[in-house]
Amino acid sequence: MITYDWNCKTVEAYVEQNGEADVVYNVHWQVTGASDEVDPNSPETFYQATNIGTQTLDTSAIVDFIPFDQVTNAEVVAWTQAAMGAEQVTQIEANIASQIDLEINPVTVTLTVGQ
Repeated sequence: MITYDWNCKTVEAYVEQNGEADVVYNVHWQVTGASDEVDPNSPETFYQATNIGTQTLDTSAIVDFIPFDQVTNAEVVAWTQAAMGAEQVTQIEANIASQIDLEINPVTVTLTVGQ
């Protein structure tokens, strides 16, 4: 099983828009997936992988504006995922799962030629 952690704490904001201050319009997201399977070479390390990116938010028709000092990561995650759409969220998490699977079950190795 993989647990996904969405970090959307770094944002860009308009200083002022439509009479509101610090209006978030761009989110720098980082999604980390952690497997419940432990790396046998490092017994205290779980397999994990991370994807990063940015997502622009539509600020043209904000309803129920939240002042920036009251915004939480959970709210920004919800805004980001809504802007992305369910298909892209699923694709990001599937990509992370694939990366973790390749760590657990590698199909390539790096070797060094002796002489």
